Amino acid sequence: MDKTSNHIRNILHGFFLTIGTTIAEPSTILPLIVNYFGGSSMLVGFFAALLRGGAVVVQLFAAFQAQSYSLMMPYIRRVFIIRFLAWFFIGVAIIVFGENSPNLTLFSIGIGLFIFSFSAGFGAIYFKDIIAKIFSHRFRGKTMAYRQFFSGAGGLVSGALAGWIIHTFEAPYSYGYLFIISSFIMGFGYLSFGTIDEPAKEEVAKRENSFKKFLHNSWITLKEDKNLQIQLKTFLLAYAYLIALPFIILDAQTKIELDGVAIGSLITTQMIGAMLSNFLWGRLSGHGLNKLTANISISLQIIAILIAFNASSLYEYMAVFFIVGAALDGNRIASGNLILSIAPAEKRPVYVAIHINVVSFGLFFSIIGGVILHFFSYTVLYSTATAMLFLSLYFSFKLKD
Repeated sequence: MDKTSNHIRNILHGFFLTIGTTIAEPSTILPLIVNYFGGSSMLVGFFAALLRGGAVVVQLFAAFQAQSYSLMMPYIRRVFIIRFLAWFFIGVAIIVFGENSPNLTLFSIGIGLFIFSFSAGFGAIYFKDIIAKIFSHRFRGKTMAYRQFFSGAGGLVSGALAGWIIHTFEAPYSYGYLFIISSFIMGFGYLSFGTIDEPAKEEVAKRENSFKKFLHNSWITLKEDKNLQIQLKTFLLAYAYLIALPFIILDAQTKIELDGVAIGSLITTQMIGAMLSNFLWGRLSGHGLNKLTANISISLQIIAILIAFNASSLYEYMAVFFIVGAALDGNRIASGNLILSIAPAEKRPVYVAIHINVVSFGLFFSIIGGVILHFFSYTVLYSTATAMLFLSLYFSFKLKD
């Protein structure tokens, strides 16, 4: 446990994966791509949810299968291959169809994003179980903080690369190149994690005879564990930032000039916020203060949206994305560590699945945001997100480390 080689591979996975996925960041580039091909604000919200939330529908089934596996690595490698091919397909589709068939291009992007995210539903279960097996509770916070710090560094590289490609090549080809190039960069991360030394699990649960029985037992687990219930309320509502985030870039587009340099600057600023914040998150998590991490990160999300209310310059929007980058990484560390700390080893896949399956419904909040913006205004959009985040902050004070 806590092998240096596994620690390094975990960090490299996060570094290369972030470079790849930041190319279609739902708060910056993805809305611009959808908008370029004529997509509405509702479609922007749907695609943002699709990229992050397609995994929801398979979480519990993945856990049902995985609870009896002693090794997860053979299965997560298959997930990596599928995700690489889905991302590469989006880039090819944009180049082939983007010039003359915007509707077909949007459809292809949607299919690719769904496959990419859907497969992650299985990958998340395998990933969490592997991380729990190869790192101790205290070291886990440290390695994930390092992972997120270098993921932030990867985001800086991605932001610079995205800005250069958008500035250098004409749309829609620039968007296609973004996906194709990033799919291969992402592949280095998959190769890195795929070579981790995973020990066989000694405590393996017996799989139920049917998926229906598994769902029944999961429901009983949820009803009996009050700590799990508080965790779900906190981090589900914490996703309320997605009601506003995918649309902040569109709001900015109406107030300031957003060329390739400006877009790259916003992505870079968000990644710098993520990088620097992980010194704090790693220190807090290393001392077992995951509750405090959640308190601070949710508060930062509220501050970011409040700034976006009246932002009217590039520097103000840079401040928004800086704070968002810091907050999201803190939220991720707190959420991941808290669920693993309350889950019994033999039920870890079940707890992780319940947590991800319920909390991940928050990933669809961007659809709600799209509907609000379509029928109302940015003021209503930001107000709704802020109110829900305050409720999340209230529940976060009831968490237990």
